[in-house]
Amino acid sequence: MSDTVNETVIQGKKLAWFIIHTYSGYETKVVAQLKQRIQMELRQDHFGDLHVPEETYEEMKQDSKTGKRERVTKTRKSFPGYVLVQIAVTQTESGAWEMSDTDWHLVRNTPKVTSFVSPNKKRPVPLTEDEVSQIMHHQVETQEKPKPKFSFEKGQKVRIIDGPFANFEGDVEEIQEERSTVRVMVTVFGRSTPVELDFIQVEKR
Repeated sequence: MSDTVNETVIQGKKLAWFIIHTYSGYETKVVAQLKQRIQMELRQDHFGDLHVPEETYEEMKQDSKTGKRERVTKTRKSFPGYVLVQIAVTQTESGAWEMSDTDWHLVRNTPKVTSFVSPNKKRPVPLTEDEVSQIMHHQVETQEKPKPKFSFEKGQKVRIIDGPFANFEGDVEEIQEERSTVRVMVTVFGRSTPVELDFIQVEKR
């Protein structure tokens, strides 16, 4: 990984990304409270973006009226209990990048924030460019191609619920995650036949 701090310049100040740990399920509320505290304490020029990493995924949903199963797209927290915050930093004589004590206390004393994620909790270390890039890339990647929330295993027994082979049962022979398909071996007229199906066309037995 790169050792270069990920920085942005705003109003003449360098900002770097830090990770804070929060109570799980309170990430969005923490962001709202932080924004409010930043405004109240007039520290807008010391903070940049506040970001809750998310990922997009697909899952099956059954229509209550028609009974038909369909694929739906949803979002969830990529790292439950964590929030990314851009904070102004200055470089020390040793070359390290550090935030001010004022900004540290502002974040740390926000309700539902438990700590900074860093080897040194009192002097948190900013994320590197590579670390930030990986987190942001994952979010964009899943938005462009949502990950399926379907878990199948080779050799698993499944039942086909849609298509010409509906109600047939078989064994999973191959899983194609990138195509969201499975190859299932079914017995047709006494012969084992491979059938390629979309994830939404099968269910676990």
